[in-house]
Amino acid sequence: MTTLTEPVSRPQALVASRLRVVLFCDIMDGTQQRFLDAYEQLRHQVAAVPGHVSDQLCQSIEDPSQWLITSEWESAKPFLAWVDSEAHREMVKPLHGCVRDTRSLRYNIMRETAGDETFDGPAPVTDGTVRHALTFKVKPGSESAVAKILAGYSSPAARVDDHTRLLRTSLFMRGNRVVRAVEVAGDLAAALRHVAQQPEVRAVEEAINPYLEEARDLNNPESARSFFMRAALPAVHHVARSTVPGKVTRYALLYPVRTGCGAALADLLAGQDQLAAAEPGGVLAAATLFQREDVVVRVVDLTAAPETSPEVVLGVVGDRSEGVFARLVDLDGHELSDGAAVGRFLAECRMDLVTDRRSKDV
Repeated sequence: MTTLTEPVSRPQALVASRLRVVLFCDIMDGTQQRFLDAYEQLRHQVAAVPGHVSDQLCQSIEDPSQWLITSEWESAKPFLAWVDSEAHREMVKPLHGCVRDTRSLRYNIMRETAGDETFDGPAPVTDGTVRHALTFKVKPGSESAVAKILAGYSSPAARVDDHTRLLRTSLFMRGNRVVRAVEVAGDLAAALRHVAQQPEVRAVEEAINPYLEEARDLNNPESARSFFMRAALPAVHHVARSTVPGKVTRYALLYPVRTGCGAALADLLAGQDQLAAAEPGGVLAAATLFQREDVVVRVVDLTAAPETSPEVVLGVVGDRSEGVFARLVDLDGHELSDGAAVGRFLAECRMDLVTDRRSKDV
């Protein structure tokens, strides 16, 4: 089998950096005390969440209706596990009746200076593109109907505002799971709000509503918020070659992760992608890992068909990596004994491409 240097360290993008979360709150008139009472209860509950470090509540000195909640976490992993949970949705319900609008921003702490102490976090993302995905399941048996609806929508305008553009949307299905990966230049939250407001997009979302495993009502703010929290699939790692000769084709893989092994699998695959992208003449032009709990999706841009380098495309180059991989995923009787066997399991993981659209008016 093909061999590359074995991973010797955790990829820089997945190094556990502390996380700063900033929540902007616009409070409705007459509900300030209600908001403060709700926050007083909430802050003690959040303090007991594993991974929470601290939080602050701030009020604008220019507009008393504008509040800011900042919190620090040991890393993104415990925060994302909590914010996507049913416990979080129940915890924040008392705030809904007094908050007109909110906006949440999440930042890795990259550099810090406190007196003589300094801290350097992971390497910053510098290509200017924000990557994010949404995933949800549809009712078994409805896959063909859903794929037809999702493939037939009209793309919304790429320009969101003076600072934000939609770059690309790639939509895949595997079984009854749908994954929509987006690339945005600028403000991801602004881009998602822009897309959700477009008539052509709303029509598609309404058309697939009857087929969803979990019901939603996008006209109900609480239902919509709950759906997007459940569907969020953050990008945890991205790597790309600086120059890529020839044509590039996009594929996606959905891994059958063993219970509790999602983060470990993401670590392994990120290390494999770092090495593959550095290999001269390799087929991997770019790779993005999306992971939340045990849902792991890898979107890869390749310069050749996946079958030409199945180990690289699957992310199992080297005997040691194959052994670790086999402990983290459910092989369902497959063995990774040679390239042909890896290729067969690769075919089991590949998602079907529904649509892949680059914005034309950027």
